[in-house]
Amino acid sequence: MSMPYPFTALVGQDSLRLALLINAVSPAVGGVLVRGEKGTAKSTAVRALSALMPEVDVVPECRFSCDPSSPDPACPDGPHAPGAAGRSRPARMVELPVGASEDRLVGALDIERALSEGVKAFEPGLLAAAHRGILYVDEVNLLHDHLVDLLLDAAAMGASYVEREGVSVRHAARFLLVGTMNPEEGELRPQLLDRFGLTVEVAASREPEQRVEVVRRRLAYDDDPAGFAARWADEEAAVRARIVAARELLPSVRLGDGALRQIAATCAAFEVDGMRADIVMARTATALAAWAGRTDVLAEDVRQAALLALPHRRRRNPFDAPGLDEDKLDETLEEFSGDDDPDPDPDPDQGPDGPGGGGGQPEPDDGPQGDDAGATPEAGENGQPQPSGAGEQSAVRAAEPFRTKVLSVPGIGEGAAGRRSRARTEHGRTTGSRRPRGTLTKLHLAATVQAAAPHQRARGRSGPGLVVRRDDLRQATREGREGNLVLFVVDASGSMAARQRMSAVKGAVLSLLLDAYQRRDKVGLVTFRGSGADVALPPTSSVDAAAARLESLPTGGRTPLAAGLLRAHDVLRVERLRDPARRPLLVLVTDGRATGGPEPVALAGRAARLFAAEGVASVVVDCETGPVRLGLAGQLAGELGGTAVTLDELRADSIAGLVRDVQGTSRRAA
Repeated sequence: MSMPYPFTALVGQDSLRLALLINAVSPAVGGVLVRGEKGTAKSTAVRALSALMPEVDVVPECRFSCDPSSPDPACPDGPHAPGAAGRSRPARMVELPVGASEDRLVGALDIERALSEGVKAFEPGLLAAAHRGILYVDEVNLLHDHLVDLLLDAAAMGASYVEREGVSVRHAARFLLVGTMNPEEGELRPQLLDRFGLTVEVAASREPEQRVEVVRRRLAYDDDPAGFAARWADEEAAVRARIVAARELLPSVRLGDGALRQIAATCAAFEVDGMRADIVMARTATALAAWAGRTDVLAEDVRQAALLALPHRRRRNPFDAPGLDEDKLDETLEEFSGDDDPDPDPDPDQGPDGPGGGGGQPEPDDGPQGDDAGATPEAGENGQPQPSGAGEQSAVRAAEPFRTKVLSVPGIGEGAAGRRSRARTEHGRTTGSRRPRGTLTKLHLAATVQAAAPHQRARGRSGPGLVVRRDDLRQATREGREGNLVLFVVDASGSMAARQRMSAVKGAVLSLLLDAYQRRDKVGLVTFRGSGADVALPPTSSVDAAAARLESLPTGGRTPLAAGLLRAHDVLRVERLRDPARRPLLVLVTDGRATGGPEPVALAGRAARLFAAEGVASVVVDCETGPVRLGLAGQLAGELGGTAVTLDELRADSIAGLVRDVQGTSRRAA
């Protein structure tokens, strides 16, 4: 459904509106990534942009939208004569579904005709349809890795290549890439994140009057869509005309040396990687000047360009919050202001959000709190149970994360593509062949020839060509890596509550979360303390959400180990119904003590054996420290059918062990 343009301006999404218009003026800026919570009209705003884009001239009957004035010499529908008559049509907005196949994105080549007839029978995909238009990916952070790789290649080269066993097709694919995402559902790969020229954060307005007007306009649109669109037609036409005028003015805009110095100094001051940020800022500042009807780039253009182009390029890991220190930005621009760059009056509305430096959490007091016997190192090491009325200790900060050893699920799965465990995937090394089920995507040439060879005389072969029929085709089977569901079960009881110890434990879990992000896993978090267990975070692709829950995790009380294991078992049971192909990996972080409930040790053992019976791969991170160790975590790992590693052994640079696969069985893999 398309919503008229004023809707987005109304709800205060000025940055989103401006970023989309800048790209309409200068598609070379590189697209927009829209981040925000659900229900903030992200998709509505993007779809409204297509109505504002100027029309494009195309070669008639060309499926690849070639420009009549400069047609693509390698166009599969060509060659086209330069300067031939063309026709105008609206710019397309093509949507890429998250679950699309590779053939749907890049196009499909008829392998059977290519082998038997030597004909390049090619059906264009979404990249061809989006050429000279908009390619929109909703929930872009959930896009499969192999599709992300194809998008990266097309965005970098401005062309799409389809190659199947030596037969290749190439066509131009230059498009405005727009993506929307909810950060709660997981972050975007850094490579694709950097490909978006600009990024904006959107949130619903908290002003009652604006929310009332949004509802009023939405109801009016539902009652009479045609009449509502007609009401805003004149304003849309005015914006479209302004875009056309800005495009015509763009080649005349002067980017002076002073503005270039400000751009370079800003990128250096904020330590962004590479040179793409400098180029995007330069193009954005130039487009801003053209949109304002000016031929000179001012400091205010550079400032706005930095606010749109730099926040997402400053993130070093998924736990860093995107953003820009505006005070530092203003200081840098002031320091490197040039003589050829007029300095406009500062905007009185632009200022620091508040006193600087106060964003972090305060350091908690190092002393024990209340009567919590587990809050002292002595109580945490001697294994004595805490009283049932033990108090709660406030959360402690996690230690610095580190690179962890590889923990993987044994066997071969068939889950979503990732980077953790072995799996049969569409991409990877070829391990064999089979008859294709549905559309042939990866031809196994040797197996196909072997299947067709015995039948050549019966098929009347008389020339040098091989007579190939559909029954002869063989699909290549490939082995790659999959992402898993890594479920963290963290002991937050009093026996773990020594401050230095809990900080190390949180640092270890944070390190494993970072590893899960890099390996494209889903993660979940179950904690147990006191009298029961809680699902702190249901399984999700958002590892930064898990990190936030971990950071605020309080400790104290008894150790209901069995309750934690049973709650984790319930979580995995539900997830198995939702996503049966994704194999789980249980990571239990504990010292192995069990003090909560009747017969806590026996009950914990029975709960652990449930996972072993179902073949769930598991690893126990042994957090026991001190000169006297009971070895309870190792015994628990035996009950789970998994293995135990200490905090020191978890480090990738540890001498205590080499890369360690999770020991155990997997019923589905078997």
